[in-house]
Amino acid sequence: MPISPDLSNVGWLYQEHHGWVRAWLNKKLGNSSDAAELAHDVFVRLLSKPKAFDSEGHARAYLSAMSRHVCVDFWRRQRVERAWLEVLSSRPEHCMPSEEHRAMVLEALQQVQAMLERLPPKVAEAFLLAQLQGLSYQAIGERLGVSARTVTHYMAKAMFQCLLLEAELDEALS
Repeated sequence: MPISPDLSNVGWLYQEHHGWVRAWLNKKLGNSSDAAELAHDVFVRLLSKPKAFDSEGHARAYLSAMSRHVCVDFWRRQRVERAWLEVLSSRPEHCMPSEEHRAMVLEALQQVQAMLERLPPKVAEAFLLAQLQGLSYQAIGERLGVSARTVTHYMAKAMFQCLLLEAELDEALS
């Protein structure tokens, strides 16, 4: 029995649009299994934040945007995972972490990457310059063309996001 064309009904939207969402993702990713998984993620996201649409065109546009977002998230996760595996490959066998530890570190790295990408670009750059290169706020300010006081504000924003992420990770582990 077909589901009624209710633009707020995720089941109907899934039935009508899942095929083209999966095909679009497959074209972008070149991998049908990843495309199928991400197509399901699009509709899971829609289930977690239900939305009513004015028209089928509006629903399709929204699903297109969500498909692009899951694709970008997928590529971002892959990039972080490749970097982590590269670091691991340079370590001696006896120093390798357990699979569980590797998965936990990868998840944390992906969340840190996502947090950095949510920050305004100059805030993220200031944070990385301080944390990875150990530059002073004055040196960061000179590099970014802002005052040391502005760098202090940037760092406060970044550290606040780090605290939120830490609380989120602590909650997930407990």
